[in-house]
Amino acid sequence: MELHSIDILIVSLYLITIIIIGLVLRKRAQKSKDDYLLGGKSIPWYMLGLSNASGMFDISGTIWLVTLMFVYGIKSAWIPWLWPVFNQIFLMVYLSKWLRRSNATTGAEWIGTRFGFGKGAKLSHIIVVVFALVVCLGYLAYGFIGLGKFVEVFVPWEMVSNYIPFTVSSEYVPHFYGTIFTLFAVFYSLLGGMSGIVWADVVQFAIMTVAALVIGYLGWQAVGTGTLAVPEGWMNPFMGELSMDWSKIIPQVNEKIKSDGFGIFSIFLFMMLFKGVLVSVAGPAPTYDMQKILSTKSPSEASKMSGFVSVILMPIRYLMIAGFAALALIYYEKLDLLNAAGDIDFELLLPTAINQFVPVGLLGLLLAGLIAAFMSTFAGTLNAAQAYLVNDIYLKYKNPEASSNQIKNMNYVTGIVVVIISIILGFFAEDVNSVLNIIVSVLYGSYVGANILKWHWWRFNGEGFFWGMVAGLVAAYFAPILFPNVNVLYLFPLLLVISLIGSILGTFSAPPTEDKILIEFYKNVKPWGFWKPIHDKILIENPNFEKNETFGLDMFNVFIGIIAQTTLVILPMYLIFRQSTPVYITLVVLIVCVLLLKKYWWNKLEE
Repeated sequence: MELHSIDILIVSLYLITIIIIGLVLRKRAQKSKDDYLLGGKSIPWYMLGLSNASGMFDISGTIWLVTLMFVYGIKSAWIPWLWPVFNQIFLMVYLSKWLRRSNATTGAEWIGTRFGFGKGAKLSHIIVVVFALVVCLGYLAYGFIGLGKFVEVFVPWEMVSNYIPFTVSSEYVPHFYGTIFTLFAVFYSLLGGMSGIVWADVVQFAIMTVAALVIGYLGWQAVGTGTLAVPEGWMNPFMGELSMDWSKIIPQVNEKIKSDGFGIFSIFLFMMLFKGVLVSVAGPAPTYDMQKILSTKSPSEASKMSGFVSVILMPIRYLMIAGFAALALIYYEKLDLLNAAGDIDFELLLPTAINQFVPVGLLGLLLAGLIAAFMSTFAGTLNAAQAYLVNDIYLKYKNPEASSNQIKNMNYVTGIVVVIISIILGFFAEDVNSVLNIIVSVLYGSYVGANILKWHWWRFNGEGFFWGMVAGLVAAYFAPILFPNVNVLYLFPLLLVISLIGSILGTFSAPPTEDKILIEFYKNVKPWGFWKPIHDKILIENPNFEKNETFGLDMFNVFIGIIAQTTLVILPMYLIFRQSTPVYITLVVLIVCVLLLKKYWWNKLEE
């Protein structure tokens, strides 16, 4: 199926729209550093929530999730816990409030509010900047390779090779396409800053919502009229193992399951939950998610924004994912999953299903939406990387008295440098899944120990944070080399222990953070945890000061929130595959969860 002129027109209109958004918001973005990096902290929470959801509706992730649902069925709802997807619930319930109360511009600037400005704090500041840039570059490379694979299906290389004055090897065709569309994302994100990103994201999410509803309907219709052949246990999210037997249906899927290496489902799920809870308690990684939280007007709006992300993202995204999985399963024989090297690549399920089943007009809309999804993730991540380079390196160490014009130029220069490096890294990425595993299992594993302690233990200092992060990052580098045949998820406990040892040894190698810094932090943020010595000192000055006693309530709300979020994932799957009884049960569970959260979370946000 070739692109129709209507489809090309729709994609072109989208690209023109985002260029206009960048140009229109350019002046506003140039007013100040906060206007450029945080939208002046004046953007409504629901707009930031839409933008954040849009950034998470990325093309590489969607390719991955369609592949997972095709292979593992309803059980695939659990695999995104690798991220972990439910970190948004921890943010919604209490962590976004804690983070926003700091009034910082970036996660590295936040370090000063927790550890002060001594030697340990400076070391912590540097290691956070390094970690943030590594994660940002990883995300950019991950999105880059996913977009290239996607576009290659719709624009075969033979269509454009005659117009290109140089030769491109077949394995680098996706990288070439990724580079071209990256340049559009760079344009509006560099010019418009956070405001430009948010408005472009809102346009993108509107496009994706329309496309998801139509794809969901097409999948639902196909299930009603076609023959669905799936292995035993595919429809059940709770029973059986991930290693289902596809040998009598599509034998090649068994090879895919073997290569994924997820192993015994119960152990895998336990490890995801164990890792996911700890990663969530550590707080947001210093990427676009953190920047959106810091851009909100107030702590309560930060909580609302994080909650809104799950409400609007999960049902819409999984309508599309389930719709495409249904179409791919029922009409599998019509799909061409051979990549340029002549091998079967199940990551081509999404683009080939679009190419095969989506009608003219909607194809253009869907292409525009999924290209926009890449740009949204790319632009938000690029903005976060710029924030760290400009705010936490240039303004802190190089030129603290920089003028607005110098800051503007530095934003442009750092943005271009980050993009060039991410494109180079993208050329070394094997596939979407490999980059994803490195980011969520290896890098995040190194991040967790120190970042849990920073919220919950008063004695933890800048030296502890620095050595905890260094120990984790070094372990994250060597662990996959030393254990090449072990799924990176199972390396998480090892990375966590090494990071915690580094954190504790580092902490006791130096004196505690100054009382003044700790008292100010504890009074502003009001975290729960091991803060008794600081709380006692505050009581001497202010006997009426009340400590945070909401740990039990927060954990209850987190538990209910995770159940609610999971129902929002599973409900569209059951709906598309016409499982009526599970749909009704899931709806009842969702309604009960919403009522509980209204009473015990939403109604208490302003307290």
